[in-house]
Amino acid sequence: MEKIRLGKTDLMVTKASFGALPIQRISREDAVKLVRRAYEAGINYFDTANAYTDSEEKLGEALHDVRQNVVISTKSAGKDKKTVQAHIEQSLRSLRTDYIDLFQFHNPAELPDINDPDGPFAAALEAKEKGYIRHIGITNHRLKVAHAAIDSGNFETLQFPFCYLATEKDLELVELCRQHDMGFIAMKGLSGGLLNNAEACYAFMRQHPTVVPIWGIQHEWELDQWLDLVKRDPRMTPELQAVIDHDRKELAGDFCRSCGYCLPCTVGIDIPQAARMAQLLRRSPYQPYMSDEWHAKMHKIEDCIHCDACRSRCPYGLDTPALLQKQLADYDAFYAAHHND
Repeated sequence: MEKIRLGKTDLMVTKASFGALPIQRISREDAVKLVRRAYEAGINYFDTANAYTDSEEKLGEALHDVRQNVVISTKSAGKDKKTVQAHIEQSLRSLRTDYIDLFQFHNPAELPDINDPDGPFAAALEAKEKGYIRHIGITNHRLKVAHAAIDSGNFETLQFPFCYLATEKDLELVELCRQHDMGFIAMKGLSGGLLNNAEACYAFMRQHPTVVPIWGIQHEWELDQWLDLVKRDPRMTPELQAVIDHDRKELAGDFCRSCGYCLPCTVGIDIPQAARMAQLLRRSPYQPYMSDEWHAKMHKIEDCIHCDACRSRCPYGLDTPALLQKQLADYDAFYAAHHND
């Protein structure tokens, strides 16, 4: 399986890598089996986070005996030295390892201050000196923070949303990382599940040789899909480009990427799903969303108190309450037409 250098870290990672957020949703037995299959098929890079409930523990169980053959990255959203130290120590225990290949600051609203002795960066530097972590990176959803991270020179990698809906500004980030020899790790390569042509997603990523996509994998069929694409290694064709052009047109403008940073909702609305319901109804099997359960979930939108907490936290600047109202109206029209199908 093809490997590329992850920026100045000199870590050689497989171009198709394993995003371990989804394995928190499946049993330990199934997760360990899935991760081990990925490893045995040649995938050597696995990305997780302290915040992904038991994802680290499942990776640790699956990979501890082949630790020297894999690259593992994890993350902490801690805002002070003490918290980040605790997260690193917990990650080492959960992953059943003596070191973390790549430690990432998890979507901070602003860069951690490298000169603050009590700040989160101080914890990372001390852990690196002790050999607990080998490299330091950052993840984000905000262009401003991503640019600041590149300009600072303090981070060896940037993890950022990147898929074939990428804007010119997103493409500029990839190029800037290349110029700075900074690894670019692409999250949300399927745009939170809205993109349903895996071959087009793969071919797009293939056009960017310095980008390492981490595909979120939860099911055996998803792993099989990526392994088959790696084997066939499809390049961009006019047919795949037509798929991309259609999706770019259909998903242009304001749409929810399902990053989840709007949560928790004050009144319990499932914002990441509700805010992109129109797209889900038309781009995936719609029958599950015609249930009484989902009808009730969508109508939780009527309980919105317009506190604007979700809008203030959205890294994409969406007017989330207004978007939710539009989605509810669209859902009700679709429900009236299809709920008895």
